[in-house]
Amino acid sequence: MAPPSLRQDTDPTRRRVLAGGGAVAATALAGSALTACDAQDDGSSGGTVRIDMWHGQTDTGLAAIKDMVARFEKEHPGIRVNLGGGVLADVMLQKVTAGLVSGSVPDVAYIFGSDLASLARSPRLVDQTQLVTKARTPWKQYWHASRDAVTVKGKVRATPALLDSLAVVCNKKVFRDADVPLPKDDWTWDDFVETADRLTDPSRKVFGTGWPGAGDEDTVWRIWPMVWDLGGDVIAPDGRRAGFAGEAGLRTLQTIQSLVKNKSCYVDPKPGSEQMYQVFTGGRMGMVATGPWQLPDIRQADIDYHVVPLPSFSGKSVTISGPDTWAVFDNGAARLKAARTLVGWLMEPAQDVRWGVKAGSLPLSRPAEKLPQWQKHSAEVPGLAVFTDALATARVRPVHPGYPKISKAVGTAVTAVLLERSSPQAALRACLAEADSALATTKE
Repeated sequence: MAPPSLRQDTDPTRRRVLAGGGAVAATALAGSALTACDAQDDGSSGGTVRIDMWHGQTDTGLAAIKDMVARFEKEHPGIRVNLGGGVLADVMLQKVTAGLVSGSVPDVAYIFGSDLASLARSPRLVDQTQLVTKARTPWKQYWHASRDAVTVKGKVRATPALLDSLAVVCNKKVFRDADVPLPKDDWTWDDFVETADRLTDPSRKVFGTGWPGAGDEDTVWRIWPMVWDLGGDVIAPDGRRAGFAGEAGLRTLQTIQSLVKNKSCYVDPKPGSEQMYQVFTGGRMGMVATGPWQLPDIRQADIDYHVVPLPSFSGKSVTISGPDTWAVFDNGAARLKAARTLVGWLMEPAQDVRWGVKAGSLPLSRPAEKLPQWQKHSAEVPGLAVFTDALATARVRPVHPGYPKISKAVGTAVTAVLLERSSPQAALRACLAEADSALATTKE
């Protein structure tokens, strides 16, 4: 989840907002836009095969995917790709779900990793296990986060499309003004809280850090590295209850409470977290946990910045990645073959790096990371290597159909603590009850 910003196509917050509701509107959109699927040549006559790709991108991402498709068509003259979909990525799940109900879906769709489990029940979603195991780049050479985000019950149900990680970006000027040293790579969450407190200057409206407070997925996914670091998990191993009871959940919420108690945390009440990032780029925030998608905006604002890994409780930093995926749907043999050719081509290191440079993401695999093009790009963007290095410890949210309900419960709990409406203990109790209930009523 990042959520690059709502201002970018693959915006961090936007990407990580779990879409809810809107099924009627999605169905209406599907009715007007899905008819193109049925009109495509399936290639059975030996002619050009045309496939539909719902890309979910705008602005930078749209320009990037158009360039990629043009290159693909040049290399594969027998395949033509119709770019469309008519919606952004954060409502793609609803539109594709409506398409499955009506019997008309695209050949390829851009799906958040956290949404994949909701589609995996459909037989129209193609199993990609053979594709990834026979690809030129060995599947084990992809980062764990890339692989885990597309794997449901041991089967690969999509291909990786975009990869990111969370780290902390520091505004050097704010640190200098407060006479606070920049953090080291081995810092702790206690260090983070203390540093945020020292950076805060109410007289100049300067905050030590910020946290999204809308209760959406951008509020939620930031806590999971803390939970994992404390030995907890999103879902317990038995799959029947939440995995963040006890110290893992409580200490996490207590850390958040410490930030708001000393008034060092700017809480952004609006979805998208744009206000939080504007405070940072405006020079009124010392630290922000974010992903590589935000670096273009930070650099454009001419911020002198420094990037460090997330703090930890254990001394061993762990981070989170919110990968997005390319899902393929079965619309007949010829179109399926063409769609698989497209997503397999997009996975190749050369294409992966080209997409990553243009769209603000990280390499999906170690071979892609080693390519000269990526090394050059990484050297030109200060701090980018920290996000890439963090992939070694990156984990992903569970690809589980019950996750959206868990996220909603956690979002309510975190927001209650951020707004000082509840104690960590009370917020955690209510959250666990709701999360456990959601898992008890969710069928995988």
